[in-house]
Amino acid sequence: MLGACKGQVLVDDDESRFPEPDRAVSDLGSNQFSTEDQRDSRGEAKTVMDLAEIEDGMTVADIGAGNGYYTVRLAERVGADGRVLAQDIDRDALNHLGRRIERQRLENVSIRQGELADPKLPENSFDRIFMVHMYHEIAQPYEFLWRMWPALRKGGQVIVVDIDRATDKHGIDPLLLSCEFKAAGYELVTFKDSPELAGYYAQFKAAATRPEPGEIQPCRGERAALGNEAQGARKEKKA
Repeated sequence: MLGACKGQVLVDDDESRFPEPDRAVSDLGSNQFSTEDQRDSRGEAKTVMDLAEIEDGMTVADIGAGNGYYTVRLAERVGADGRVLAQDIDRDALNHLGRRIERQRLENVSIRQGELADPKLPENSFDRIFMVHMYHEIAQPYEFLWRMWPALRKGGQVIVVDIDRATDKHGIDPLLLSCEFKAAGYELVTFKDSPELAGYYAQFKAAATRPEPGEIQPCRGERAALGNEAQGARKEKKA
């Protein structure tokens, strides 16, 4: 909480203790993707939803939803008994997506505006949280992941799709990704290189406990040393 007292600014101690990432951050919204038809021709969304085991009746969040490529396909997959929350920090993008949702009569989709370091997700609400080609744009990953952690239901998982390249080039080394997630209280479940995704697929679950902000140890460098889990998963998938 921020407040003023005799001309001084009081800063929430927890917020002040989140570590800074030791890496670059991609510019927001400047990455270019194929058209939706091209992405569907590669089977992108179907591949990701199959790997994530998306089923009828699930509740899912689409973080950084943008124009809604995944939002509308998730809405169809979870069905009338499921729910999709489309989240973005860009109000204009959300307004555009809202009009698309109205046109397509997607009554199981809602919209929420997030913040740079906080996805603003309700606690204990989601079976799956999707972060597709956007994680490298998060400037405060440890705080973002820490605040997202309570939103997962028991057995819930976070789905990340990204590209193995420098974080200022709209990608992230999977070893560094795994390190940052682990530091914030997650465990790697699945890793898979996939040409359909023009990158890789990673799946995480919440660990048994979440560290306090001041306990988080930041990962060092673009190719983090703490990558045994991701490296092992990669070798297993390639075998």
